Amino acid sequence: MAWAWRCGVMVLMAGATMPAAMADPASPPGGSAAPLSLTALQQLETGLWQLDVKGRAPRQVCVADPVALVQVEHDQPGCSRFVIANGPKSSTVHYSCQRTGWGRTTVRVETPRTAVIQTQGISRNAPFDYIVEARRIGACGGQTAARQR
Repeated sequence: MAWAWRCGVMVLMAGATMPAAMADPASPPGGSAAPLSLTALQQLETGLWQLDVKGRAPRQVCVADPVALVQVEHDQPGCSRFVIANGPKSSTVHYSCQRTGWGRTTVRVETPRTAVIQTQGISRNAPFDYIVEARRIGACGGQTAARQR
């Protein structure tokens, strides 16, 4: 089997093996996923964050691991991720979640308490594309923390 391009995305056809250059550097041998490390997001503080999207009500989330901010649309475990860019102030990740869709998110860190998140993709068979103004507003109270998934 082999790699093939489908709709602008490289797809691994059944039975093929992934070239070493395409392998996820965050995944150790044996297939168990290691935590994703993104340089820009390491600067962000944990705690209660408010996510503002134009035209929507503000949403508050308790962030235990800032990497969770790359999946603001698909807040669920078990999604595969591929790091596209990992810079000191901005990180871009493509992720895919079985049966619920995929996304491409860029998080630009402005300060340890503010970030701009641009995300787009497909969620529940519908396209999405929006910008989130994210800011830390305090410590987490009784909210369940959003951890890296």
